[in-house]
Order: sequence, then C-alpha cells, then structure tokens
Amino acid sequence: MHGHTPRRRFGQNFLADPHYVRRIIDAVHPQPGEALVEIGPGLGALTAGLIARAGHLNAIEIDRDLAARLRERFDATQLTLFENDALRFDFARLSADLSAPLRIVGNLPYNISSPLLFHLAANPASLRDLHVMLQKEVVARMAAAPSTPDYGRLSVMLQAKFAISRLFIVPPGAFSPAPKVDSAVARLTPLGAQAPQITDETLFAQLVAAAFAQRRKTLRNALAAHCPPEDLRAVEIDPQARGENLAVADFVRLTNHLHP
Repeated sequence: MHGHTPRRRFGQNFLADPHYVRRIIDAVHPQPGEALVEIGPGLGALTAGLIARAGHLNAIEIDRDLAARLRERFDATQLTLFENDALRFDFARLSADLSAPLRIVGNLPYNISSPLLFHLAANPASLRDLHVMLQKEVVARMAAAPSTPDYGRLSVMLQAKFAISRLFIVPPGAFSPAPKVDSAVARLTPLGAQAPQITDETLFAQLVAAAFAQRRKTLRNALAAHCPPEDLRAVEIDPQARGENLAVADFVRLTNHLHP
C-alpha cells in the first residue's frame, strides 16, 4: 500500500493487479484530446495508464493524503486534480468548461455506488460514456431485465438513460485490501436521441421508487398514492402486476399519461 492505510469511510479497495488494470484501460481505449475523468484515482494504478494513453486526465479524489501523493507523482500537464466529493461534484459544469462530453472512468466505492450513479445519470447529455467497476451484484442489477430477481429501481432508472453492458469480472485478489465479493466492470453509454421522452422526471422517479418499495405489492396498492387503477388500465398496465413486471417503457408511458 506504499505507506497509505485504506480508509473504510471512503470505501477504499485499491486495484493492484496489472492484468486487470490493462483490461480496463483497453476497454476504455482513451485517446489524446478526450475529456477523461477518473473518479477516485486512489494510488494511481489506472491513473498512470490513462495518462500514458491520453496524455492528460482529470480526476476527483476526496482523500487529501492521496491527492497530495498524486500531485507529487503527476504534474499539471498530466493531471488536473479536483479535491472533492464525487457525490457533490458538478460534472455538467466540467463538461461545459472542457467543451466536450465526459468519459468517466472509476473504481467506485461500493458504499456510494448507487447514489453516485444516480448523480451521474442526472445529466446524461454531459457524458460520452462511463466505464466503472462496481460490486458484481450491483452491475447485475443495473443490467437486469424485467421479471428477473435482479430487476429493480436501479435497473429502471439507469436503463432509462443508458445502454448498459457488463464487460468482465474482477476477482477479490486483484485488489488491496481484497474485498469479500467479486467486482465487475460495466460500460454505460447515454442513449441520446434514443432515450425515452419523459415529461416529468421527478414523477417518473417517484413512480419507480414506489413500485419497488415493497416488491410483493401489486401496482394497485404500491401506486395508490399516485394514481387509481383506471390510470394503469388506460396505459395497458395490469393493476395486479408488480413493479418488477414493468419494462422501462411502461413506467415512461404511465408517467406521460399522468403528466402529459
């Protein structure tokens, strides 16, 4: 660990296996001139490889000690470092400042992975793509299909904005310290013009959250605070179905019916 003690509050598990470092960088395929942003560079395993390919990298690091080490290792022509919390970082502003959509790369802390993904999904127009490493189970939920055990709120909210694919598994031994679970690398690409047109993003999020708050509830009961069964039938949704049975398009259709 080169003198650094991993901090649990930051969810620090550092990628240390050169084989998986190369695989991730190959998957990203960074090029000079791109608006590359690494979330949580840590000890710099991915950072060095990304800079070697692209020449320059932007990075967000919350740990002051690690930020200081990164500044010692890389100069300002190679690395623009933001000491900040990625959950509060304004990615849309950075995209505007760089006049380019962002290419996000990161070994995301497991303890904030879902909130961070929701934060990034709030401005998909400012993103070109994301290559993120997460707990394998989280990636399974992100990419899950309707009527499967892994399908839920995270699936719907992300699939409404991104095309999602799991690239490969990364075992615990590739990290220091080793986590207790497998990880997986996922690619998320904004849908752009193919994204469903949602008339009220807030209502959409509320409907999805309510539908999955208690998975065994029928939609008649789960969405009672938002709409009567007649509204469900009006958009060809069975009130006796459950949230897990609805595709993203069904939630969009219901939202647009309730708030045309």
